[in-house]
Amino acid sequence: MKTSTIVVAVGGNALVRGSGPATIGEQFAAARRIAVPLAGLVRAGRRVVLTHGNGPQVGYIQRRSDLVAAIAPDLPRLALDMCVADSQGSLGYILASALAGELRARGLPDRVAALVTHTVVDPADPAFSKPSKPIGIAYPEAQARELAVRNGWTVVEDSGRGWRRVVPSPRPRRIVEEPAAAALLDAGFVVIAAGGGGIPVVEEPDGRYRGIEAVIDKDFASAVLADDLDADLLAITTGVPQVSVNFGRPDERSLGEVDVAAVRRYLADGQFPPGSMGPKMEAAVQFLSATGVSAPREVLITSPDRLEDALRGETGTRVRTAREVDLTAR
Repeated sequence: MKTSTIVVAVGGNALVRGSGPATIGEQFAAARRIAVPLAGLVRAGRRVVLTHGNGPQVGYIQRRSDLVAAIAPDLPRLALDMCVADSQGSLGYILASALAGELRARGLPDRVAALVTHTVVDPADPAFSKPSKPIGIAYPEAQARELAVRNGWTVVEDSGRGWRRVVPSPRPRRIVEEPAAAALLDAGFVVIAAGGGGIPVVEEPDGRYRGIEAVIDKDFASAVLADDLDADLLAITTGVPQVSVNFGRPDERSLGEVDVAAVRRYLADGQFPPGSMGPKMEAAVQFLSATGVSAPREVLITSPDRLEDALRGETGTRVRTAREVDLTAR
């Protein structure tokens, strides 16, 4: 029997508190909380892959680089692909340490591997001309506009949280290290991969890779990785326990279980905004609509603190194909 493989995608915001930068200690504490349900999955015999976002952290890294370069011109300014790589290393350290510690505390082998991961994108992707991915902290509007003029940023209002810088977010085409992730899973490791969506690279005509300035959405990268690893569950964590339609209105309704066709209709109706729930629901459709899939798959969307409850079926939104929803309802 095929061992169940679960890909869990955790947002970079799950490791920070409020609108300002979190301390390293706070990020370790958040990682330890996230490690609890993941260790439970390992104990239950599941193969686990953890992916993570880096929206706040990659913004901190580039802002720090910009500030240092302004006072020490001899130090190189970091491009976005280097900032993503930097965030993969630091967040991989935080998450791997927390998870290995939780596994050891339960008497389980602390076999955790954090991979530096490259993600291939198309250099002609229209996202490069339409920045949309928020990074860094939120600013008051006046300060954000001043920083935009000074640094050549594009800034937008971010869902009532303040004004943030936005950068290109091309769609991922391929995770270069997927075979390494598969080999580590087969060897009994918990794998941390596609951090921050992966370091964005393009393929040169001679086959070489070249880094490119962008931040890839971790939900789309997670869907690509989960498909390549033939995972049966993609769990995407967010700020709410369940997805809702008519959000913020008197007729708001939570979705416990929904099929892909309904998700497509909701997306077309504008129920899931691009800067909020939209990418998560689009990633769910992408994962469930992949060709050549023989075994049942599902997507679970919930908050990190309710992940264990959601895995038991007590909360969360499950997205399945229409046939699987019909069979479950009988």
